[in-house]
Amino acid sequence: MARRAVAIAGTAVAASVAALVLLPLAAVMLRAGAWPALAPGDAQALWFTLWQALLSAVASCLLAVPVARALARRRFWGRAALITLMGAPFLLPTIVAVMGLIAVFGRSGLFNQGLGMLGLSPLSVYGAQGVILAHVFLNLPLAVRMILQGWQAIPAERFRLAQSLGFAPAQVARHLEWPMLRAVVPGAFAVIFVICLTSFAVALTLGGGPKATTVELAIYQAVRFDFDLGRAAMLATVQFALCALVAVLVWRVVTPAAFGAGLGRAPVLRVRGGWPLLADGLAIGGAALFLLLPLVAIGLRGVPGLFDLPDAVWQGAMRSVSVALASTVVTVPAALILALRVANGERGAGVMDGVALLPLASSGLVLGTGLFLLVQPFAVPSALALQVTVAVNVALSLPFVYRLLLPEARILRADYGRLSASLGLRGVAWLRLVGVPRLARPLGFGAGLSAALSMGDLGVIALFASDQSATLPLVVQRLMAAYRMESAAAAALILVGLSFGLFWAFDAWGRRYAAV
Repeated sequence: MARRAVAIAGTAVAASVAALVLLPLAAVMLRAGAWPALAPGDAQALWFTLWQALLSAVASCLLAVPVARALARRRFWGRAALITLMGAPFLLPTIVAVMGLIAVFGRSGLFNQGLGMLGLSPLSVYGAQGVILAHVFLNLPLAVRMILQGWQAIPAERFRLAQSLGFAPAQVARHLEWPMLRAVVPGAFAVIFVICLTSFAVALTLGGGPKATTVELAIYQAVRFDFDLGRAAMLATVQFALCALVAVLVWRVVTPAAFGAGLGRAPVLRVRGGWPLLADGLAIGGAALFLLLPLVAIGLRGVPGLFDLPDAVWQGAMRSVSVALASTVVTVPAALILALRVANGERGAGVMDGVALLPLASSGLVLGTGLFLLVQPFAVPSALALQVTVAVNVALSLPFVYRLLLPEARILRADYGRLSASLGLRGVAWLRLVGVPRLARPLGFGAGLSAALSMGDLGVIALFASDQSATLPLVVQRLMAAYRMESAAAAALILVGLSFGLFWAFDAWGRRYAAV
């Protein structure tokens, strides 16, 4: 009966997600009419999009593996706080993250000042190198957390057994760590690759020009400046096909890890000092320095303006928190239902998995435009700006939360499915006693991720919001456009604090509930 309820709920959620993505796309394409041919500039944008997304995703995952491994096998004071702080860049609104990177890596930033002291020429943060640097900065924390959860999912008993058998570090890596990486890294790579494929704000601020324009930026230009919906629809279709191809390739490559059940204890990786300790220290210290310095720069720039902020900042903050909470309340249950449905492995699970990742294949800008085209005959679009923003945030956040939950849901079914059935646990009782406690860690992390991403959204709201519906990211953008940089930095600091606070609250709940 419980499996049937999960199947029905999963089908309903999948149908809703598919409608939320495909109907707006259909509306844009119908409005566009005949499609134009791919222009030379569009071909260059397509090539740059693929090239920078590949390099950004590969660099993020390669750098994340030693950092996640070091965090998994080292225990030190402040470790939990450091893990939380290192996740902050992915939660930053992109425009705020770019401000921090320019403060550190810009022409007058700390990095180029150091190069000048050494007699070296300064490096430019603009162009392709700036786009890749920003993408690694924004996505490295996500890769670290996803891979770290993979290490934490290996039962502690497996490591103790390896130690009792006298396994060398290379043997532990071969029999325990590599199978986990084989299952986790392709999914992390796919998520980051698609994020970089659909990058807009980074390319707008650090890229631009014929040689550093992404498909997402080309879509924005076609809609915002040219109102060429035919070209926008064609580019959106190309983008959709690229992301769908990535999803298919990952589905063929990813294999689930099979370590069996454990007692739920945290794994203890005892590695002696010497070179391993030095390598772990360099990995953790280097990542912390790279990720936290821009955050410190944002704080130093924003503090002076905190005492003279316009009322629009506080009004925008309240709207942003409301949008973030509403998005999270919808996203997390929907992702959990889909993950449980796919983990059951019944007929149609592959289709459900594809539908759950479908929003990654689209653009928030295109989804928002399509939704407003759909509601325009019945209501004034600007009056529904916040509601449409919530809907788009749900669609764009769901794949991340689902991807976090799915591996754990599969392990949960494999380890406790038969036991739960033999005890007659189902429905609410199963969720309370088995499901939520075992999935609490990814549930809390996913909820925090959804809330933080929704807090920093500057896509649909920038195109359609009025002064009465502006969220805090839009207020920051308008202050920057008015050259009120001190107020913009202070408002950005408040936005960072709220985003990080929501993430910390949900993530802390997940870790605390999982430990009970």
